[in-house]
Amino acid sequence: MIRATLYNGIATLYRFYKVITATYISPLHKDAITTAQMNNAVLSVLSYFEIFRYPLTITEIQHYLSIKISFEDLSNCITHLVQAGFVYHFDTYYQTHPDAGWIAERQEKNARAALFLPKAYAMGHFIGQFPFVKAVMVSGSMSKDCMSEDGDIDFFLVTTPGRLWLARTILVLYKKIFLFNSHKYFCVNYFIDTNHLEIAEKNLFTATECATLLPVYNADMYQSFMAANTWVQRDYYPNIPLRTTEKLAEQKNNTLKKIVEYLLGGFLGHYLDRFAMRLTVGFWKRKFKHFTAKHFDIALKSRQYVSKHHPLGFQERVMNKYEELMGGRAF
Repeated sequence: MIRATLYNGIATLYRFYKVITATYISPLHKDAITTAQMNNAVLSVLSYFEIFRYPLTITEIQHYLSIKISFEDLSNCITHLVQAGFVYHFDTYYQTHPDAGWIAERQEKNARAALFLPKAYAMGHFIGQFPFVKAVMVSGSMSKDCMSEDGDIDFFLVTTPGRLWLARTILVLYKKIFLFNSHKYFCVNYFIDTNHLEIAEKNLFTATECATLLPVYNADMYQSFMAANTWVQRDYYPNIPLRTTEKLAEQKNNTLKKIVEYLLGGFLGHYLDRFAMRLTVGFWKRKFKHFTAKHFDIALKSRQYVSKHHPLGFQERVMNKYEELMGGRAF
């Protein structure tokens, strides 16, 4: 009898505890975590773009958020951060730096990018006519509707498997001979092949670059690339929409491209591709012999199926600066 009474009393107390927790404590704890997550997500976005002196609109902030929240919640969160002095609001833009002059800088870069955009589409389609090139996408600042006065148009290319280095060499030779090595409209610095569409390096920098790629040749391959890199939206940018492909010209391969691909489709093409890789990587290792093995692999990643040429170490510098900024701002 005493044991049953004691058991019933404990059960009643436990039910009472659950009601109190669910009604008062849990919502407060949940709201505190949610608020902190929203604050950190917004500050993360603005801190990343602070590195480029690039303020964002509230719609752009929502696109780059790492969490899914309503527009109303985002607006309230940003208002709170502005009132608390973490974020600055100028016109329709938000930033984590107090310099209002960044707005004019951004608008100037946007206007310049708009002027060069038709050139990017035309040049991308032209690059697509080279042998073994399967897809062309604009990357870098231009893909984010931003172009500095001394900027160039960066291209991300997808090639036929086993012909990546041959395709790269042909394009580089064209640039050196016919464009006098000018990078302005013809900066081809990242290649992958159709069998290795997934980007191995998964971090905020690579996710941002993947999410903002602008397809200019072969819409289907762009869709395949994004399908192979679902980690971008799953882990970093769940709100960002895919790029439209309506402006892409009809994909047609010229006769010369077909002939060259046919002639170099066998052993000769295989040999030339391997030779081109050995020649290029050997030259890079001599030129950048001061690089550590780790730095070389990040800046000049070289495999049979991938070639990256970023010798200035831009990715490392951006990520280091981002970590520095967020280190003093995270809630």
